[in-house]
Amino acid sequence: MSDRGAVPPGRRRRPGLLAATEPVRALASAGALAAGLPLLHLAPRGEPHPVLVLPGLMASDVSTQVLRIWLKRLGYPVVGWELGRNRGATQEIRDALPRLLDRLAAEHGTAVSIVGQSLGGIFARELARRAPRQVRQVVSLGSPFGSGRSLARPLQVPSTAVYSRWDGVVDWRACRQRPGPRSENVAVHASHLGMGHDPAVLWVIADRLAQPRHDWQPFRPPTRFGLGALFPPED
Repeated sequence: MSDRGAVPPGRRRRPGLLAATEPVRALASAGALAAGLPLLHLAPRGEPHPVLVLPGLMASDVSTQVLRIWLKRLGYPVVGWELGRNRGATQEIRDALPRLLDRLAAEHGTAVSIVGQSLGGIFARELARRAPRQVRQVVSLGSPFGSGRSLARPLQVPSTAVYSRWDGVVDWRACRQRPGPRSENVAVHASHLGMGHDPAVLWVIADRLAQPRHDWQPFRPPTRFGLGALFPPED
């Protein structure tokens, strides 16, 4: 893990309407999730494999509970990081995350997909660099890894960077990566705080986890039942 402090790169207190309305828009995502549950049952399902979910800065596994419950219902053995509140790249986290990845890969006999929200996504990318054979893919949610040159380097594993131009916490431009054969960006309408329970984000994660390990394909927004409206055009 890197020696970065508690504040992730690219984190900016953005003045104005987006920042001020983050909590309200996060609640709106929760309401949209409740309304959209019947359609989310149509989300893709893939080969069961372990999924590790990492929370954002100053958040704990409580913040990813909805996401983890959703993934369990899709049939994936999923775990949180079980390290309490994310206080940044402390020595405890630098030591514990590689051990946790080792344990999950050994227990299940296969590589682990990692989903990380905000700073958790930065940690996910660092784990993938450190142990690419143990990581199946990385999905980052509003993670400003693009602000650091070393963090923005391409990964050896498939990676999906989910970002939102309506992010009121970090600069959305820093949450994207250079598209490539196994790297992509997916735009959503979510707030930063609401990404973990936004219907469009949950669909993206389900779709990505359903990808065959050795036949990864870029994300294509669904077209049925008007679900494509959940996904704005990629810049």
